[in-house]
Amino acid sequence: MLKEERQQILLNEVELHNRILLTDIAESLDVSIDTIRRDVKELDAENKLKKVHGGAISLGFTNSNSRNTNIYALDQKVTIAQKAVTLLKDGAVIFIDGGTTCLELVRLIPDNLSLTCFTISLPVAMELSNKPNVTVISVGGQISKEAQISIGANAIHNLSEIKVDYSFIGTGYVDAVYGLTEFDWDIVQVKKAVIKAAKKTVLLSISEKLNSQHRYKTCDINTINTMITELDPSDRMLEVFRNHDIRIL
Repeated sequence: MLKEERQQILLNEVELHNRILLTDIAESLDVSIDTIRRDVKELDAENKLKKVHGGAISLGFTNSNSRNTNIYALDQKVTIAQKAVTLLKDGAVIFIDGGTTCLELVRLIPDNLSLTCFTISLPVAMELSNKPNVTVISVGGQISKEAQISIGANAIHNLSEIKVDYSFIGTGYVDAVYGLTEFDWDIVQVKKAVIKAAKKTVLLSISEKLNSQHRYKTCDINTINTMITELDPSDRMLEVFRNHDIRIL
């Protein structure tokens, strides 16, 4: 495989899943970790991704200081956010996860809608602070510098003491058989606590993530009450998910 092909695959994986591990890419491409490390270093120098310890993260995932147009599949994520915002009711108490799709949801919240919103995400909290009728409660904990979210025992404890009407969450990987999975153990533990803290959980996921899996399991697919993708609910790609007790939007 040519270096250009290898680096394009690497970029595609980073953009799709926001974060990757060097060991995973090296194994999937059957090359050495040193080779992938050099690729990541080159792509970082070209400002195509950001190199972090043991892996890489997408630029769209890291830049939260202003409206970022360098977001993978932005149109699809906006479509998902447009569907998700229809679930919001005046006076509701909700949780919004971190990630680019959840940020698009926040940006679409109408200014006249009154909500109480919990979040573990620093970018989401900052964006919510611009909404005049939203009470923003940041769930504290150790900050993951890569994901810009609260993790750890304190965040999990704080989540155990609340109950929200809806939690809107993202995921790195989703599969009808294996459920929601991630490669980061700490993030999985927080997501488990988020799901327990919600009366209903809404998954926001672009269709490219469907039928993918990783190491650590967040939950079974039927733990999710509603799944929202950019696809029409009747799309054949969603048929396997319709066999579970999930509302699909």
